[in-house]
Amino acid sequence: MSDLKTAHCEPRKGDADRLSGVQASAFMPELQGDWNLSEDNLAISRVFKFSNYYETIAFVNALAWVAHREDHHPDLEVGYNRCTVNYSTHSVGGLSKNDFICAVRVDALVPDPA
Repeated sequence: MSDLKTAHCEPRKGDADRLSGVQASAFMPELQGDWNLSEDNLAISRVFKFSNYYETIAFVNALAWVAHREDHHPDLEVGYNRCTVNYSTHSVGGLSKNDFICAVRVDALVPDPA
């Protein structure tokens, strides 16, 4: 296991900070639930489901606080009872360790579905 739960995001830029498919795949088991690694290994995503709009927006607000604190921001798709979270580090042109650090923090906002 890595140090994702205790690590914090750092400025990342360029090819040197982009994770390879093998590196990204190695981080995937540390995430809860149904995170998906894109076929091109450039992004991770997960759909979070809720009972109602209020719970969805409460989750989005909590996620926004995490994103602000880590200075690393996902793309979100928000609906009545769901939120799709997409992480990719634009400054490296793919995935970085920051994406996995934040995904672990987002996982901590909701109970493990297992």
